[in-house]
Amino acid sequence: MRMLDAHLAAGEKINAAAFARQHKVSARTVYRHQARVREEGEWRPRSRRPHHSPQATPPELEALICKLRADLVPDNGADYIRDALVRICARTGPAWSVPSRSTINRVLDRRDVLVRNPAKRPRSSWRRFCFARPRDCFQIDATEVAWPGLRAVVFEVLDDCTRTLVANYAAPGETADAAIAAILAAIEEYGTPALVLSDNGSAFTGGFARPDIVGSFARTLLRRGVRPITSSPYHPQTCGKVERHHQTFKKWLATQPPPETLDELQQLLKIYRRYYNTERAHSALPRRCTPQQAWQAAPSLGGPASTPIQTDATLHHCKVAPNGSITVGLGQRTNIGKTWAGVDITTIRDGDHITIYSPDGQPIAYTDLDPTRAYTRIAELHMIIYPGSEPDTSTGTSP
Repeated sequence: MRMLDAHLAAGEKINAAAFARQHKVSARTVYRHQARVREEGEWRPRSRRPHHSPQATPPELEALICKLRADLVPDNGADYIRDALVRICARTGPAWSVPSRSTINRVLDRRDVLVRNPAKRPRSSWRRFCFARPRDCFQIDATEVAWPGLRAVVFEVLDDCTRTLVANYAAPGETADAAIAAILAAIEEYGTPALVLSDNGSAFTGGFARPDIVGSFARTLLRRGVRPITSSPYHPQTCGKVERHHQTFKKWLATQPPPETLDELQQLLKIYRRYYNTERAHSALPRRCTPQQAWQAAPSLGGPASTPIQTDATLHHCKVAPNGSITVGLGQRTNIGKTWAGVDITTIRDGDHITIYSPDGQPIAYTDLDPTRAYTRIAELHMIIYPGSEPDTSTGTSP
């Protein structure tokens, strides 16, 4: 057809029937090309866009979406734009209806203001690990912030169930005293949790310099009946909720005037905590409510006196048998060594994966249970030896 268009544009006379037979095309197509070239001088492909699109997004709505994209910084994703459109629609009653999240993203893409992140995991691959009640578990972690003339560490304490930011505390450095101040502030305002989950930072563990001595942070929790839990080494996903929250906090902090002192930073933290808990809708909570709404809607609260409830994992408290064995779930056994005989340990089972913790919250070992076997050999993480006891090597564990 390109050859036909070139001959027609050059003014050559073409026998439509003969050309169609020779090149095995429809004569009607040849006549259509002849008419187009005669009218326009050459053949140009025409738009296939329909003349009428009743379901198209109105131009004024597209302009409003782009305006909200700029106005809602830092929380200017499609979910937050849609929340704002719902409020505008309820207040003004416009002719347009609130678009879906995917439609908003398509509008942002057409206007070239959509930030793409191909490496980001799709939502369909997420598997949430969440406690069922507020105060079943608090997550704590620290993140560094810096401005010219001021460098500090911010401790954040997040409720695992409702994502409520129960405390945030600014300190000159990541120390055990600062971590204790942050967790005590959370306990004073929201009550005592059953568990406190942290990573292996020295502020929470004492640095493992003396494995037979419990760190001051863990001692503070144990005196209040709280069970400290430490994530496995080099596995930050265990504390993923508070780790992800650092990103949200720093995006907000970048929009604020730079503080000059630690006291000014702490005032900013109070403003942020009020905003995050009471104004900002959370995509991981039911009906995109705020963390405070999720906390207030909970039928009951957890605490040291009740075992934490999980819908996607199970928590087990048991005493190690004299031969070092423990039973997890429906009669499945493993062995952590006679060193731990008589000790009350904690085990979290997520599917067939179990992680075993000492009384002060340090991970002892982990393994994947075999549903077809009653006994599973364990893979050792590290061993904590109490004063006066010696490590037992008769368990068959592998280093």
